Amino acid sequence: MRIVIYALMPLLVLLAITSNACLLAYLIAWGMDDPSLLRKLIIRITQISLLLSIYPLMRTLKLTKEDLGLAEKKIFISQLLRGFGLGILTLLPIFIVLYLFEINVFDDSQPWSVGLVLKKITIALLLASLIGIVEEMVFRGMLLAGLRRNLPVIAAVLLTSTYYAALHFLDSKSPVSAANFSLLTSFQLLIEAFINIFNPDNTAAFCALLMVGIFLAVIRVNNKHSLAVCIGCHAGWVFQIKMSKSLFNTNPNSEYLAIFEGHSGGILGPLATVWLAVLVVGYIFYKKNQSAGE
Repeated sequence: MRIVIYALMPLLVLLAITSNACLLAYLIAWGMDDPSLLRKLIIRITQISLLLSIYPLMRTLKLTKEDLGLAEKKIFISQLLRGFGLGILTLLPIFIVLYLFEINVFDDSQPWSVGLVLKKITIALLLASLIGIVEEMVFRGMLLAGLRRNLPVIAAVLLTSTYYAALHFLDSKSPVSAANFSLLTSFQLLIEAFINIFNPDNTAAFCALLMVGIFLAVIRVNNKHSLAVCIGCHAGWVFQIKMSKSLFNTNPNSEYLAIFEGHSGGILGPLATVWLAVLVVGYIFYKKNQSAGE
């Protein structure tokens, strides 16, 4: 029962944040007389609210920087760089496989130049850094630290990773027009978004993102003050995904597409799930042997 209560607490917080986002989004869209903005406003307000909730929730849960896994500035920067390198190395084999099996094909339709490539690299780095910082502070920082206080480590890791994966599918595609625009419509979009999490079409991608969360959480719980490593690793993954989308197109005629198809253009699918699971198991065995040797 205790596990169930603590497992549901993050969901209750998320429901409160998204419900508030529905109300604010409706008022803003109504004030701007543009119903088509409703869905995007709900998403953006939810994202901003999650970011702004980090500090208040830290104070409420009485979490310190050390509890989150934040190291001092000099070590933090070093960990960021090492984490970024880890992200590049761990996901690179997947991109190589997708290229060799001709699932990802080079986009030769764009007028490539040094300036264009540098521009895409800069944008990808900025977005990757922002995503890495926000998502790791929320999930491998605040949420994992809060759950570890009250639950076994394995339960905390699995719950954190499940919430992390689920949040990527919290979305609704239903169009909103003047004819169906109302406060009720705003909450209907929210209900559809939560239902979308359980869409069977998302199963392969959900498993991959779940394993992403487990991989990062295992690093976090096995290394004190290692949140920056998780941030860097996450940023390294996002950077590669965004650069891959810029440089390559998904080949719809590939006979192997169905095997690897998943989230982010096939990158986060069955291949990523298996590969990251192998890395997690290998890392756990390495840490156990290291502890036994000491």
